[in-house]
Amino acid sequence: MLKTRKLFAVIIICLLCFGFLGFNAMYTYRVIPNKSFGQGERIDYRVHYGFINAATAKVEVSKGITMVNNRPCYKVTITGRTVGAFDLISRVRDTWRAHMDTAAILPQSFERKIQEGKYRLDETVFFDQINNKAVVTSKKREQNQVRFDVPREVQDIVGSYYYLRTINFKNVSVGSIIEIPVFFDNENYRLKVKFAGKEMVKTKFGRHEAYKLIPFVPANKFFKGENPMTIWVSNDVNKVPLKVEVDLKIGSLDMDLMDYAGLKSEFNWL
Repeated sequence: MLKTRKLFAVIIICLLCFGFLGFNAMYTYRVIPNKSFGQGERIDYRVHYGFINAATAKVEVSKGITMVNNRPCYKVTITGRTVGAFDLISRVRDTWRAHMDTAAILPQSFERKIQEGKYRLDETVFFDQINNKAVVTSKKREQNQVRFDVPREVQDIVGSYYYLRTINFKNVSVGSIIEIPVFFDNENYRLKVKFAGKEMVKTKFGRHEAYKLIPFVPANKFFKGENPMTIWVSNDVNKVPLKVEVDLKIGSLDMDLMDYAGLKSEFNWL
């Protein structure tokens, strides 16, 4: 069977702050127009490997607003768990949570609690968006707290997903590359996503036109080719991921929309 820890990291990528010393008087938080999501949104997915149900994933925005570092934030929680045969072989119970600035769509804090087989990780990242710092606290690392320099307006995994949903793809040319600075697993990198136009996608609820996005994934032993992942995002105000496909060295992994509630706008299924 596949290493579920790696797969869940990919799934959560598709489809995710408290005060610090110092002050930069020149910094002003950006404002990102957002009509795509808000409080109380919930989206459920089914993950399957071929014909085998492998896992479920739930993405939720809390109904209330939380103040973090004197900034109003959405509390976003992503949970994933294996089911069926995958649960017997390598049990997964993962929770990823972020407090994301409602105006800037930037993380103020990010945490992940990982339970995958015998592997455990309990980690929290506090972001100082003013001074471009991130402080990582982990019960698994050799050092309990480590401070990192990060790019301006850096995202975490959860925030990058929601930031993509704010983009007006009508103004993006087919073949264009969208780049997002991301801090994850103690490293800075540039998340690159190719816009590949529009396609019709079939779901359990009906058909819907969707934007086709292709992330660039570093070469590794799990995935097939340079662009093994494709994400279809609804072509409407919500921009919800309707389907994800991942080509693996052996077989493929798919994630399908199973349920939803609290969207900004109702889907118009065909």
